Amino acid sequence: MRISTFGMIERQRRTSWIKNTIGFFLILISITVIALTIEWNDVSVHTDSLQKNKVDLFPEVSCSIKCPRTSPNKPKFSSSSESCPEYFRWIHKDLRPWKDTGITRKMVERAREVAHFRIVIVNGRVYFEKYKPTFQKRDMVTLWGILQLLSFYPGMLPDLDIVFECGDQPVTQKSDYGKSKDSIPPPLFHYCGNDSSFDIVFPDWSFWGWPELNIKPWDILKKDLQQSNEMIKWTEREPYAYWKGNALLSQSRRDLLKCNVSKNQDWNARIYDMQWVRERRQGYKTSDLATQCTHRYKIYVEGLAWSVSQKYILACDSVALLINPHYYDFFTRSLLPTVHYWPINENDKCKSIKFAVDWGNKNAEKALEIGKSGSRFVHEELQMKYIYDYMFHLLSEYAKLLKYRPTMPREAVEVCSDTLICSTKGIRKKFRVHSRVNNASSSKPCSMAPPWSPADLQNFLERKENLTKQVEQWEETQSV
Repeated sequence: MRISTFGMIERQRRTSWIKNTIGFFLILISITVIALTIEWNDVSVHTDSLQKNKVDLFPEVSCSIKCPRTSPNKPKFSSSSESCPEYFRWIHKDLRPWKDTGITRKMVERAREVAHFRIVIVNGRVYFEKYKPTFQKRDMVTLWGILQLLSFYPGMLPDLDIVFECGDQPVTQKSDYGKSKDSIPPPLFHYCGNDSSFDIVFPDWSFWGWPELNIKPWDILKKDLQQSNEMIKWTEREPYAYWKGNALLSQSRRDLLKCNVSKNQDWNARIYDMQWVRERRQGYKTSDLATQCTHRYKIYVEGLAWSVSQKYILACDSVALLINPHYYDFFTRSLLPTVHYWPINENDKCKSIKFAVDWGNKNAEKALEIGKSGSRFVHEELQMKYIYDYMFHLLSEYAKLLKYRPTMPREAVEVCSDTLICSTKGIRKKFRVHSRVNNASSSKPCSMAPPWSPADLQNFLERKENLTKQVEQWEETQSV
């Protein structure tokens, strides 16, 4: 039976509200104190102080600098286009729900009901409309990333109208929509997805730095991690599995604490619950990611949903132990168990981690290759050039689906890189300056492969499943 449009939107809003409420309660204590100790920009809008000037509605972009009026010229490339990494092919799958019908203005307007902001690009000019505040300025950093894309490929992006949701969990649930043309989901961009959602996956904010946690922009941090890998060889590292993070974010993380070494049991794991308030007071002395490549194995466990920490864990040359993820970001769907990482059984974490470490220590050559393979994937296929290429192809393919010509929203503010730099200060400004694109790309965007055939995609998914089952069988028989 078809659900009405109003019913679907209301259900989405209720689902989003419930998930976000649960998430905020789980981290209420840490967020409250962090909010008191970290410099925050005020994002709230008070109805008694609204001014007619639209810029007053957006203190994050309010400054005296005006965006340039001239349109940028398209660059002349000196090199030919190379092939995109394999994970770009997921773009076709993420946009498939709108392949036959296209995307109408009405669909985009429906998406705003659960979104945080809207970005419209017309003739290379960017307009930003904010719907509601986001946690830790994710909207501003995502907007910054899109502005850098326009600097990297000036004059090349088509006119766009996108709506973005910045929470941790996917919002557009497949169960809310049937198979008829009248129940097409609204196109909503997000940082992650899962098998039961329609959210369009987009690179997350942390590629341009995470100031609240003192995590550098990816281009800088990646170099630090490479240097760290060269300092300590894999065979000289601690022969245990390492994890450090905020255990309050999920039950899976709290369960992981039980796998820590004790007087009675050693599961080959060294687990550290991160207290971010204390860490900030100490000047982030123990949270520098480049100093955490000291163990042969590093554990990845989801928080409220997927975690941006996955790329940092993979980048260490250590064997990444992935506790059965339920969510994915734009690149992780192409990772293969026993090739890029080692799968961990979420229902028996401690035993599974112990087996993985024992296996790796007894099969050091094979373990080292898995660690190196995952690390190569991140360092070579997640270069910022490919991040911008992914954004370019995703937005370009999305624009082809639009059935209308985007126009500037009435309540939007025009933004550019200069306005976002001059409107902030401190570490936020530092990260924006460091991650700013000052020169256009010297090469064309990579060439994206066509969509998988249904058979090829099925073969890939079956291979992934079979590799995981093989590890499960080894665990059952304890054949190390």
